[in-house]
Amino acid sequence: MIDIVHFMDQSGSKRQKYGYYPLFVDLKGKRVVVIGGGRVAERKVQSLVDAGGSVELISPKLTARLLDMARAGEISVSRRGFRAGDLEGAWLVISATDDQEVQEMVVEEAGRRRIFCNVVDMPDKCSFIVPSLVRRGDLCIAISTAGRSPAVAKRLRREMEEAYPVIWDNYIRLLGRLRDFVLSSSDDPEERKRMCSALADPDVLEWLSDGDWESIMRWAEETCGAGAGKTVEGVRSDA
Repeated sequence: MIDIVHFMDQSGSKRQKYGYYPLFVDLKGKRVVVIGGGRVAERKVQSLVDAGGSVELISPKLTARLLDMARAGEISVSRRGFRAGDLEGAWLVISATDDQEVQEMVVEEAGRRRIFCNVVDMPDKCSFIVPSLVRRGDLCIAISTAGRSPAVAKRLRREMEEAYPVIWDNYIRLLGRLRDFVLSSSDDPEERKRMCSALADPDVLEWLSDGDWESIMRWAEETCGAGAGKTVEGVRSDA
């Protein structure tokens, strides 16, 4: 893992350079290999499946939940230990086994094939680390301490879960649908920009919390134009 270092910017001010570049990746349809079949692997597999990854699990032993996922066709499973060549065609790999020799084999092959690799609890062996996450539908908040204090990351996640209750799922879905409505109903770039910016009105979240859909529909019509109320009705029926 790369430590934080300092460098001078063009103005002469001292700035920090960090060891990780945060990004969200699209795993839909991509082959993801997970080595290990215990509880940690189970959590990793579930999150990868939720993200649309095509997950292949390699482990002689599996938890009951992983067995259920395999039987349901959610993942493919090879009931054996890791072998050289298992990462051919993989886009990403997570090694969640306590076998040190296997971990080293995975890291070596992933590096040689230039595959993103995460080794659980060994950040110095990883080409990426997995942050602590708060998910509310399409809203995803990632928290990381660059592996320095997982306990702090977990505490911050709990605080974020309280600060952003589940109503944010409907909130983001509503704003996304209204944004699509704006983009399809106006050809004026400046008008679209103005309306899209106005969508982040904090009153909408309060109305959603109160179940005040009438106020939301009036606001949508005033902000986005005639017909926006039908979009709100669609979100309301899905809520």
